[in-house]
Amino acid sequence: MIRVMVVDDEALIRTGFRHILGAARDIEVVAAVPGGEAVRAVREAAPDVVL
Repeated sequence: MIRVMVVDDEALIRTGFRHILGAARDIEVVAAVPGGEAVRAVREAAPDVVL
């Protein structure tokens, strides 16, 4: 399982990526946050990949 965090300032973009990536069997979206929250979210969620 690949743990992914999506970072974008637009909520619609974050939601879209969350749905698209979440449909994959081997991907888990652990967070979708605006840019200002990215560092904190990385520390908390420990994703494998940040987009």
